[in-house]
Amino acid sequence: MCRTDGDEGGPQEEGPPTDEQAQFSALLEDSAEDLYEHAPCGYLSTQLDGRIARVNATLLDWLGHERDDLVGRKHFSDLLTVGGRLYHETHFAPLLRMQGEISGIALELKASDGTRLPVLVTSTVKTGSDGQPLLIRTTIFDARDRRAYETELLRARQKADQERDRLRTLATTLQRTLLPPTLVSVPGLDVSAYYHLASLDEVGGDFYDLFPLASGTWGLFLGDVCGKGAAAAAVTSLARYTLRAAAVYDPDPTAVLGNLNTVLNHEYNGTDDPRFCTVVFGLLTPEPDRGGFHVTLSSGGHPPALLMRADGTADFLHTPGGQLIGVLPDAHIATTSLHLAPGDTLLLHTDGLTEARTEATDISGERYGDDALLDFGRALAPTTASDTVRAVRELLGSFGTGVDDDTAVLAIHVPRPTPAEQQGPDD
Repeated sequence: MCRTDGDEGGPQEEGPPTDEQAQFSALLEDSAEDLYEHAPCGYLSTQLDGRIARVNATLLDWLGHERDDLVGRKHFSDLLTVGGRLYHETHFAPLLRMQGEISGIALELKASDGTRLPVLVTSTVKTGSDGQPLLIRTTIFDARDRRAYETELLRARQKADQERDRLRTLATTLQRTLLPPTLVSVPGLDVSAYYHLASLDEVGGDFYDLFPLASGTWGLFLGDVCGKGAAAAAVTSLARYTLRAAAVYDPDPTAVLGNLNTVLNHEYNGTDDPRFCTVVFGLLTPEPDRGGFHVTLSSGGHPPALLMRADGTADFLHTPGGQLIGVLPDAHIATTSLHLAPGDTLLLHTDGLTEARTEATDISGERYGDDALLDFGRALAPTTASDTVRAVRELLGSFGTGVDDDTAVLAIHVPRPTPAEQQGPDD
């Protein structure tokens, strides 16, 4: 209706249509046929035997065919690759007949120039009023972008796996450098050790060693650096070489750990990443008159060693009051001494053993604990170093993923003398 100026009730001319009105009018004028022909996906209608009855322009453009080349001449399966035709005959078509609909199937179409077009196919069976099937309607989505994305995702995953393998190799190699390749042979002792990695992706901070000192004595140590990774490995390396050097200078176990404490405290105290460790250091001295060895152990916050006697008893060698190494300028070192007689076995371990979860599937599961380890030792005694380490390995294996921290064990055993040794050369 038109309106004239000055007359609110009279006719006035309408202004030009806005952009929004023009867009809405265009949508109303858009024909259903045009929507079908130029849809962003391919449309295909076939007879029940698969012969193509109708196809839209979008699919023709994708495949490079003329309409007359397909309608009434080709079957849907003719547009598929050899593998696609096999899948269509054995799976796609039978499922469509049984269910009346099948959706999201990944296939490949073959274009007129021989190139392959990855697509996702959805087909439904149209039925008449009597419920009988009349034709098959198929919608086809271009999956080239998706295929490219999946290929790139696969490539990225393969690269990540290769990088993980490389890092694992580096971590394993670095871990080996932090442990002695083999334990030295000590006359009169049976010695065995084991290192259990909780993760192949990170370097652990546990360490151990056994080495000769002057005057027929031997030094041993076992420790656990806080944390994991390269930073922990650096502290582990520093601790190992400091302990060896300090033992040569003054083999007294308390002095050795005191030197290590001074080095770590000086190196890391006041930094943004303070580092410390727990360590037990021991001095082994043969006692030919009594048989066996005199052992002096000093501990800096480390779990107590487990002594399994030849008579079948077992108990911890408590070193109460020993403080973490590297935290305080003057850490208190706890010391104990014992006679390791023939048939006795001494087990040193890190806390990865006692802190392992007995139920690997439960993150809040019960820890193995000191009491269980003591029962383990009492059931094992009397034993040897190799049998002890073998039993510990089996125990850790039974925990599975419940072992969330690296574990190092070092066992020393004084073998019983053989009958020939007991008789002596003159008997």
